[in-house]
Amino acid sequence: MSEIENLSREDEAAIERLNDAGAAMIARTVEWAKTNTGSWNLDGLKDFAPILADAFSALEADVQLKAGDVFERVTDSGTSEEIETGPILRVAARPDAPVQVVMSGHYDTVFPPGTFTEITDLGNGRLNGPGLSDMKGGLNVMLEALKAFEAGSMKDTIGYQIVVTPDEEIGNFASAGALTEAAQSGALIGMTYEPCMETGAMSGGRKGSAVYDIVLHGKAAHAGRAKEEGRSAIEAAAELVVGLERLNGQRDGVTFNVGSIDGGNAVNIVPDLAVIRFGARAPDQEAAAWANNQIEALLDKALTRPGITGHLHGGFYRPPKPRNAAQQALFDAVSGAGRAIGLEMEFVDTGGVCEGNNIFAAGVPNVDTLGVRGGRIHSSEEFVETDSFSERAALSAMILNRLADGRIDGKKIKALMP
Repeated sequence: MSEIENLSREDEAAIERLNDAGAAMIARTVEWAKTNTGSWNLDGLKDFAPILADAFSALEADVQLKAGDVFERVTDSGTSEEIETGPILRVAARPDAPVQVVMSGHYDTVFPPGTFTEITDLGNGRLNGPGLSDMKGGLNVMLEALKAFEAGSMKDTIGYQIVVTPDEEIGNFASAGALTEAAQSGALIGMTYEPCMETGAMSGGRKGSAVYDIVLHGKAAHAGRAKEEGRSAIEAAAELVVGLERLNGQRDGVTFNVGSIDGGNAVNIVPDLAVIRFGARAPDQEAAAWANNQIEALLDKALTRPGITGHLHGGFYRPPKPRNAAQQALFDAVSGAGRAIGLEMEFVDTGGVCEGNNIFAAGVPNVDTLGVRGGRIHSSEEFVETDSFSERAALSAMILNRLADGRIDGKKIKALMP
């Protein structure tokens, strides 16, 4: 950290506690990373959740593990199956306190079992390992910042709801309801612990994100003896995919990306099934509505082909989180807290999405990159900067202290939401 300034006694005490806790945060994060919690690894998620709950039981709060909602996934055969994921960690403290905050994070990673397992010391204060940055490190930052705050004299001023999810990396389909419920329990601001950028910059506005599956059915036939009797679902899908990709550039900030086409079989059979999996991003609600309308129009066109039927599954599961007056006021407040401990804060708009989108959609301004500094996330080169644990925990403690003593007016910030 740089030279600190404008600190209260509570601030100084919290910083001292968090400096002392730095090594423990790093060690716990490394230990947590040894358990694979890939989003589809149900056994790993269930094994890790009690470990997480035990750690958060150090808070003066009610700690529970709750089942998430069952959700549907389209299979490669075009049918829908019900999916169960790991439990959601719910933590609640002081619901009658005058200042309420919602805090969120996730414990799943993008790595299936066996694909990325080693923890490596890269030197120069960097560790490489699965989920160290995204976001088991961030969960430790959240936990230790709260412990430092509760060790102070202002703890009764702030109540909080924490939601730690097992499915953020696949869309929060099982936990979206829990995030909305927690956000709408009176929270004035939201605090989410995704990693910040390697430079320390944080995310500003975020686009909305959609995931779609289009299932097309045709008619199988022998490709040699009776080609004319068949109706190719893959041919219809190919035309639709070209149409989707041609939408790129037609509206500012809106992008489409086809990830895969599943279906078909032997080359002597006219394929009677195709499943198109694709995503879309949009900067605001109007752009998201335009994107959805274009997709529906392309599907309608595909269904005019003789013998082709089908349906659309999915949509914008995370609404856009554009900068508005409330968001900017919160960013300014966070910047002030950062300057007090020698951090110059920068907020950069991004196309990425996170649980902050859900919390914003629930009507709560949210800052969503309060986690550790790191980089190369979602790859086997993921790393964390170890000196960022105490630094980022101190930032959160400063935000909590300032909310508690009025230096940050949470009610005023919340009132700016449309």
